[in-house]
Amino acid sequence: MLTALIAVVAMVATADGGLPVAAPATVGMSAKRLETIDRVVSRGIKAGGFPGAAVVVGRKGSAVWEKGFGRIDWATSSSRVSATETIYDLASLTKVIGTTTAVMILYDEGRIKLDAPVNTYLPEFTGGYKDSVTVRQLLEHRSGLPADRDLWRIAHSPAEARQVVLDAPLECKPGQCYIYSDLGAITLGMMVERVTGQGLDVFLHERVFAPLGMVNTFFKPADSLKSRVAPTEVSPPRGYPLQGEVHDENAYALGGVAGHAGLFSTASDISIFAQMILEGGEYKGVRIVSDSTIKLFTTRAAGSRALGWAMADGQWGSGRFMSEGSFGHVGYTGTSLWIDPEREMFVILLTNRVHAARARQPAKVIADVRADLTDAAAIAVTDDPSQTIAMPASFRSDAAKGWNRREHHGRARRNAHHARATAHTKSKASASKSKATASKSKTKSHSHVAASKSSSHKKKAS
Repeated sequence: MLTALIAVVAMVATADGGLPVAAPATVGMSAKRLETIDRVVSRGIKAGGFPGAAVVVGRKGSAVWEKGFGRIDWATSSSRVSATETIYDLASLTKVIGTTTAVMILYDEGRIKLDAPVNTYLPEFTGGYKDSVTVRQLLEHRSGLPADRDLWRIAHSPAEARQVVLDAPLECKPGQCYIYSDLGAITLGMMVERVTGQGLDVFLHERVFAPLGMVNTFFKPADSLKSRVAPTEVSPPRGYPLQGEVHDENAYALGGVAGHAGLFSTASDISIFAQMILEGGEYKGVRIVSDSTIKLFTTRAAGSRALGWAMADGQWGSGRFMSEGSFGHVGYTGTSLWIDPEREMFVILLTNRVHAARARQPAKVIADVRADLTDAAAIAVTDDPSQTIAMPASFRSDAAKGWNRREHHGRARRNAHHARATAHTKSKASASKSKATASKSKTKSHSHVAASKSSSHKKKAS
């Protein structure tokens, strides 16, 4: 208990960005239960899933668990992760923090309509059924566009890459299939640029990040910030280690600014964004989006999707205990943001799990850590005894099931060898038994035939 208290005091004392920091008890949360987060994240690092992580859990307007874990890479001399200072590649969180928010603003202003064809705003998006694809269908991932294309292999410039996106044929009729599509998000980003006459990066900076005071959120980080950026892949197709350059190859092919990936940020900056969403589009008197638009875009629209956002249906790290109506998103580099309006809570995890992961199955590690993190946050809400969730005996990260394939395969080989040996022994025993049974059956058969003949002879004699 004393350790937890010291940790909380330290967090309150050292917080220097993002939301105001409060002790968990002041917002109806248990510090003891939140300590599970430390165990879960540390186990992910120790298992080699990622070298470091930044976490922020916020509730009722305050950050109650804002911490950095590990280092930005595997070197013991590297910088320790800070929730307020360490900048991560957000990957697909760009889709919601960036692109979807831009669309919400334009929808608010009447500059786009959700059920209008995309080519109303982007005339080049045309051909066959593409003429009937709506903005809403792009947001729901029900446009029929394929998941992606290897722009980085096909195109030789950002302009060529954009044209490849615009020329991509549909895989089904609009509205008749669900395909999670990076191309759809890229198209939305291009549509925003066409409507506003600004680059997506410029529009978001002027209309979202600067007004909210998100000073560490941007596309294409400046060289002067490189030391604060967690590196991603060591051996990408580009041929050199990545640090401060977008990890996604298609986003890179598009010039580093794209609707599906490219944003960088800190956990504390994202906490400001999450709080703005929870407060209906406003933060500290600054209105970004109307509350009705926030509600519209974060309400289930089709399947497991809202408009741009994913619903917390137990998938993609949303865990088991988020309230109905919770929503969020994840990013390939090891990032996630989940928002629970009913609990007035959000959960942020930033990692660089694509950086030379040492675990045999880093994707499994990050999936379990994400889910455990959201579960631990939900379980820590204790201000309504009738709704308090019982503390599980263990979490996914305690079992670490499937994290280390080598150990798993070793056990499997031993088990298989034992099974084969047992089967061989049983087979020999069964063969011997069958032989004995056959012999005994043969003897019985001869006796039965002899008895039958004797009986027949007696009947004829009588």
